[in-house]
Amino acid sequence: MKAKKIRLLLVDDHFFVRMGLAVSLNAEPDMRVVADAANGPKALELYREHRPDVVLMDGRLPGMSGTETLSALRREFPEVLVLMLSVDEGEENVYRAMQAGAAGYLPKATLPEELLRAIRTIHAGDHYLPPALVARLAQRAPGATLTVRELEVLELIAKGMSNLEIAKLLDCAKVTVKWHSKHILQKLEATNRTEAVRVAIERGILHVS
Repeated sequence: MKAKKIRLLLVDDHFFVRMGLAVSLNAEPDMRVVADAANGPKALELYREHRPDVVLMDGRLPGMSGTETLSALRREFPEVLVLMLSVDEGEENVYRAMQAGAAGYLPKATLPEELLRAIRTIHAGDHYLPPALVARLAQRAPGATLTVRELEVLELIAKGMSNLEIAKLLDCAKVTVKWHSKHILQKLEATNRTEAVRVAIERGILHVS
């Protein structure tokens, strides 16, 4: 009896990336790409239509991010298996994706052999994270997640704004901004504002456009 192929949905906003992956994956005897999408809403539509075994999801998508698309898929299809593929390798990006329910996470620069291994591992019912990303997640201190307000303050700090300017913009007291700044430095284990911004970018908490 012929073995059933792993049916795949590719989600990436770059056409040539999708086509390159499709050619490579369709060459495998146990895999078949059944559909591809350039954005989150289309991914949802195609998942409903094809019910693939594994979804390969770009972390950075226009409008609806990869993690947001993953969350939307899991709300409708709790059993969905998603392998995130992203240029964002900071532990915060990986943490958020795994918290959202990703079955695995790989850097986009991953060698083809590891990508195939990850797909087969996830399809078999296991999670997949390369050792380097496991090590980065282990470095993530408990309680290191910034609150929504702390993230707002950090984003304004990254723009070079002073505590007084931030206080005026957020309509709060200057001492409140100083309190938030203190907690941001503690959580990021930074000694000053500049280092806090650098660490936040490295960890994927802040994104530079």
